[in-house]
Amino acid sequence: MLQFPLWKKLVIWGLCLLGVAAAAPNLFYDRVEQHNDALARIEKTGVTSDADATARAHWPGWLPSNILSLGLDLRGGAHLLAEVKLEDVYKSRMQSLWPEMRKVLGEKRAEIGGVRRAPSADGELKIQIEKPEALAAAVAAAKTLSAPVVSLTGVGQSTFDITGEGNTITVRLSEAEKVATNDRTMQQALEIIRRRVDAAGTREPTILRQGSDRILIQVPGLGSAEELKALIGTTAKLTFQPVIGRTQDANAAPGAGNVLAPAEDEPGTYYILEDRPVVSGDDLVNAAPSFDQNGAPAVSFNFDTTGARAFGQYTAENIGQLFAIVLDGKVISAPRIQSAIPGGSGIITGNFTVQSSTDLAVLLRSGALPAGLNFLEQRTIGPELGQDSIDAGRVSTVVAMAAVSAFMIASYGLFGAFAIIALTINMAMLLGGLTMIGATLTLPGIAGIVLTIGMAVDANVLIFERIREELRAAKSPARAIELGYERALPAIIDANLTTMITALVLFFVGAGPVRGFAVTLALGIITSVFTAIYVTRLLIVAWYDWRRPKSITV
Repeated sequence: MLQFPLWKKLVIWGLCLLGVAAAAPNLFYDRVEQHNDALARIEKTGVTSDADATARAHWPGWLPSNILSLGLDLRGGAHLLAEVKLEDVYKSRMQSLWPEMRKVLGEKRAEIGGVRRAPSADGELKIQIEKPEALAAAVAAAKTLSAPVVSLTGVGQSTFDITGEGNTITVRLSEAEKVATNDRTMQQALEIIRRRVDAAGTREPTILRQGSDRILIQVPGLGSAEELKALIGTTAKLTFQPVIGRTQDANAAPGAGNVLAPAEDEPGTYYILEDRPVVSGDDLVNAAPSFDQNGAPAVSFNFDTTGARAFGQYTAENIGQLFAIVLDGKVISAPRIQSAIPGGSGIITGNFTVQSSTDLAVLLRSGALPAGLNFLEQRTIGPELGQDSIDAGRVSTVVAMAAVSAFMIASYGLFGAFAIIALTINMAMLLGGLTMIGATLTLPGIAGIVLTIGMAVDANVLIFERIREELRAAKSPARAIELGYERALPAIIDANLTTMITALVLFFVGAGPVRGFAVTLALGIITSVFTAIYVTRLLIVAWYDWRRPKSITV
């Protein structure tokens, strides 16, 4: 039947109104953005300043206030592609394994003799025993520290590959454990970078893993790529390490199991430290800017239960010894332990300013990156270029809309006008849908919108041509309209289904701008089919019921 039941009309118009309402705030982008930023600041600080109150009043609170996020190419900002140094994690694992190995092999001292650590490459641990004839027993004891790999792909495999030759035991991470470690490291790095960027108050950053060891970071609105590197590039790796000695020789050999670290405040002075820290920044639960007993800027900190226990035990057993506080490989302070510190709290002093102590506290609270970063690519896109892209996108959209409107009205007359009304609703629903799902609009996304304008009328062209055929077959107007929609439906579904498959392939296989284009294209297909099949039909039925024409011309 040509008629629509009331419930179907209500559903169709309800969905259209929902799409228009969701898209409407984007027409007042700057006002709504200022309103949202003011609300965010008020919620974060709990204080409403006069400026925030004014900005909040720019948009009524009872209206929808979600807006499209603009991508880097539209807003301008900073772009970085960073490579995570996964080898740093392998080295750290081997360093932390040595004390456990020394303890396990020490229990076999009567059988294997003395044990010492031998020089080894990064990512492996070599241990020499006194009695080569007991190598098999030493390897067996060392393998007791190997555990099953905790990953779906590493089921049944061990964490370490342990081999023996002569009087030397060699320990490396197994391939399965490397894969699991890489995944954990990348997830941790992504989270820490996200926390650091969010702490800076930036809007809608894009932080994605690319490949096995790379991270894409795009922050719209940020001044430069160098500013972004300064925000996330440092590992802020804090450790507390025992001091073996001091030297003025930059080329001094620290010995196996030790490292040479420069003193930040004493040029030309180097500390010989035990390589394995007593506690690290991973054990921190809080860090805040403060002042030392002399009123100089400093950073106070607190450890978690595990860190506090290790810190308290070490300070109790080493009263009178130097204890280095090391940040990113430099000794920023080396105080002498005066007494046990059981509470797990302390203070970092050094040549700080108020700003540098605040920055350090923020970095420490955000956590230490598990590995260093190599920046492979960096770009800064100015806001003027982004505005040019927005203007070009606006012009292309208007031109496409005008050209399609002229073609449809010239070809199909009044029915073409109905198709243009549906196309306008389609554009509103597309923008509303992108807003509701939190999509980020990029320049390829604008290309997807322009493409949708052209594709949206394809279904109407199929329907109208089918109606023409039915009219030529001497069908009544009502019957011709009904058959036109029914018989054009299979072709519409086939055409749009193949395009949807293409969009899904682009989304799951592509990356970055390609995925943005795919999202816009896929959502545009859904809204186009809906408006072509239901909205235009609803308009045509309303017109037909009003005019009741004896004949129609499409």
